Amino acid sequence: KDRAEARAALRECMATARFGEAGKTVVFEEVLEGPELSVMVLTDGHTIIPFEPARDHKPVFDEDKGPNTGGMGAVSPVMALSNRIKHQIEDQVLLPAVHGLNREEIDFHGFLYAGLMLTEAGPKVLEFNCRLGDPETQPLMMRLKSDLVPLLLHTIDGTLAELSAPEWDERTAVCVVAASGGYPGEYEKGVAIRGLAQLETGPDLQVFHAGTAIRGGDLITTGGRVFSICALGEDVEQARERVYAAMERVEFRGKHFRKDIPVR
Repeated sequence: KDRAEARAALRECMATARFGEAGKTVVFEEVLEGPELSVMVLTDGHTIIPFEPARDHKPVFDEDKGPNTGGMGAVSPVMALSNRIKHQIEDQVLLPAVHGLNREEIDFHGFLYAGLMLTEAGPKVLEFNCRLGDPETQPLMMRLKSDLVPLLLHTIDGTLAELSAPEWDERTAVCVVAASGGYPGEYEKGVAIRGLAQLETGPDLQVFHAGTAIRGGDLITTGGRVFSICALGEDVEQARERVYAAMERVEFRGKHFRKDIPVR
């Protein structure tokens, strides 16, 4: 956002070598402002099947403050996303990406993930991956009513054009990540987790493990983002209530999580 922040980021990359070899090259980019959006599609190299959009929340603290993380929570569907913007994303980002792969003779079958920012000038690409996004995938899988396996098989076979669009639960899914103390910086590992097994999970509430392991019969932390809890609700408020009620019942030393997912 300013010169001091840029200098601190460069120092972290190049002087302290936090990112190892990857931090030896730095790309200067235009600062973009606006709400972020994650759009994932399946493609067999010719046809694309877009999944429902989701919104990730990367800053570690409430009100989008603090350093960026791998993602502290997500929501789907994304409210106030017009059909015009959806068509812009498809026509200006996703289809050109598949076309570009074909021009370079890359026979790509699988998921493409576009991390976008909705600026005043339209959707702009922040990042591209050839995988599903985390934690956006969690609410999407909670909302997906169609069988995922046929979608994947048709993707492999190059026959996605034979399928109709997937069916989605119209309810809202909210996902919140529980992180280790100190994350995204240095954090303690091997901390015992209490209460997770006692949660009443089911179709409307699920726990997704990330940085956990079992040691001596105990569930312990092994990573910065430890687990996420995802819930479905008739609206955002009901989904939020279910997620945060469950999150409060699980404890481990240093646990922290954002309390404002999804950001209004």
